[in-house]
Amino acid sequence: MPGTVPTRNQILTLGDLEDFKNDLIQDVRRIIKECTGGAPGKKWLKSAEVKKLLGISHGFLQSLRDSGVLPFTKIGGSIYYDYDDITFMMSTNKSA
Repeated sequence: MPGTVPTRNQILTLGDLEDFKNDLIQDVRRIIKECTGGAPGKKWLKSAEVKKLLGISHGFLQSLRDSGVLPFTKIGGSIYYDYDDITFMMSTNKSA
C-alpha cells in the first residue's frame, strides 16, 4: 500500500519483502556508484594495485612504463599510476 505507514501488527507478504529487498539493493548500488564513480576508491595506485587490477605481471607493467604506454610518477622508491591514465590506456588500446 503506497503512502501508508505500516503498523507493528501489519502482515507483510512475500511480495512486500521482495519489493523491499529490490529497493534496498538499488539504493546500495546507487550509493556505491556515487561514492566510487566506478573507480577503485582513490586516484593514485601503486604498482601492486595496478597489477592486480589489470591481472598483469611485474614485467608487463614494466614494459608498459618503458614504452610510454602507461604514464607514471616515481616518488622515492614507489611508483604511482593515475587511475584516469589506466582507463585511458585501456580505452585507446581497445580492439573492435
